[in-house]
Amino acid sequence: MGHRTKWKMQRALGLELPGLGKPGALEKRNYPPGQHGRERKPKLSEFGAQLREKQKLIFHYGLREEQLRRFVRVAKRVQQNGNWAEALIGLLERRLDNVVFRLGFARSIAQARQLVSHGHVLVNGRRVTIGSYVLRVGDFIRLTEKAEGEMTEPSRTNPRLGLPSYLQFAAEGVTTHGTVLSVPGNEDVPFEFNLRQVAEYYAKRGV
Repeated sequence: MGHRTKWKMQRALGLELPGLGKPGALEKRNYPPGQHGRERKPKLSEFGAQLREKQKLIFHYGLREEQLRRFVRVAKRVQQNGNWAEALIGLLERRLDNVVFRLGFARSIAQARQLVSHGHVLVNGRRVTIGSYVLRVGDFIRLTEKAEGEMTEPSRTNPRLGLPSYLQFAAEGVTTHGTVLSVPGNEDVPFEFNLRQVAEYYAKRGV
């Protein structure tokens, strides 16, 4: 996905999504793309508002629709008697590609996913190559020595985002690593969105 496409997505949604990488999508054009972008935005329908909130999750985390639906189904299984929507956020934020990004090992979730798929990320000392792998509390994450050596920017010197409270970051000499301290919640999502509308969107579709 090119920078222009990423910026159009963010302008259409009216906010920047950190997972897409380079910031600044709304600095010069804080209106939707297209010839009618400067006109007054029409009021969204209930469905339109729900769809927009769902799209924020898809674009930020770099998911396909079916991938997000699968996470919704998993969240409902693990949180049968509680708030499955909050459980959904806990799963998405603990995806390995997202954690690699939130630790500052990559400038975007797409770049983090590439690090993972190329075998440059170790979880508890074991190589994991699946970006959607969901980490557990206590899991220990670090890059391979090769990846550490090839990083053009030292980890955490200029992070895209601040470190969330559910992660711990540490540096020992030239080696850096992170640990999952807790299950993340709605407050850990690094952009403004309405979780209730996401839940309503999928509730109406019987997912």
